[in-house]
Amino acid sequence: MAAPEIPQKQKAIVYDNPGTVSTKVVEIDVPEPGPGEVLINLTHSGVCHSDYGIMANNWKMLPYPTQPGQIGGHEGVGKIVKFGPGAEASGLKLGDRVGIKWIASACGNCQPCQAGSDGLCFSQKVSGYYAPGTFQQYALGPANYVTPIPDGLASDEAAPMLCAGVTVYAALKRSNARPGQWVAISGAGGGLGHIAVQLAAKGMGLRVIGVDHGSKEELVKASGAEHFVDITKFPSDDNGAAIAAHVKSLADGLGVHGAIVCTAANAAYAQSLQFLRFNGTLVCVGIPENEPKPIASAFPASMISHHYTITGSAVGNRREAIETMEFAARGVVKTHFRTEKMDALTGVFQEMEKGALQGRVVLDLS
Repeated sequence: MAAPEIPQKQKAIVYDNPGTVSTKVVEIDVPEPGPGEVLINLTHSGVCHSDYGIMANNWKMLPYPTQPGQIGGHEGVGKIVKFGPGAEASGLKLGDRVGIKWIASACGNCQPCQAGSDGLCFSQKVSGYYAPGTFQQYALGPANYVTPIPDGLASDEAAPMLCAGVTVYAALKRSNARPGQWVAISGAGGGLGHIAVQLAAKGMGLRVIGVDHGSKEELVKASGAEHFVDITKFPSDDNGAAIAAHVKSLADGLGVHGAIVCTAANAAYAQSLQFLRFNGTLVCVGIPENEPKPIASAFPASMISHHYTITGSAVGNRREAIETMEFAARGVVKTHFRTEKMDALTGVFQEMEKGALQGRVVLDLS
């Protein structure tokens, strides 16, 4: 394949005033791939709640505040248009479609990488936070770490799989729930949640109870949930006791084997631990914003008397990313999304801020 024409300038979306909901489309230089890197002409990028958290400086666990001019985004899909020195040894070819994930690069050599925990790499670079993200038309990625996109999967459908998809797939695996067992998914109608419901119910043979705001019921049931629980129908001042009793009644009266918290609400964590049956596992996925709070219901006595496990799940590894793409290519999971142009991103973040966004948004970067 002949090398395509590469422009000198490109459009990118930057966070022009971090700490507020504000983005700006600017013109910047197209980067040059270094050793082991590929230059990707991105056509689509998913928009994730993590992008919102980074833009707004809401995540207190991050070491540094986001800087003005940061290019956000971490769910980018496009075609390889140029190789840096040595990158062709990866076996990739010009024109191959690949994706850039939340972890833009992992070293492959540290102990977490060797244990298959790429998301914990000691030398990781996070796409869209101190490394240029995927809200731009041309981006760099390490040839040995970009994710191949299957031929049968459209680029706009592939984008949300690179973070939302692989994150919830890894989290479901960490719950240790087996086919035929129950899982509860909090935030089941959100960007991560509705993908988690599909992967659990249609891909992994799990029985799903979806928990979310009543406006999301149709999406959650269409995604494969056996039951839907509307959080607005239960008191908010009882530490989750009433909603937990209801969820347990739906799952054989005993509770669920696994609970995945996809939302960023502290209240959801306090509730979800109480959804579990004996030997159950709570998987923490959504990161609450602002001042960190412990899980309110995690009393040592109940942890001991029920053998509960609480674990976290940070994205997934490169193998899980490929397996998630295969689920999507087979039609097991289909993201509920709408497409927007680059200049619409501020409005999308405003919807996120209000909690009004159903499913995902994918940016058309062309």
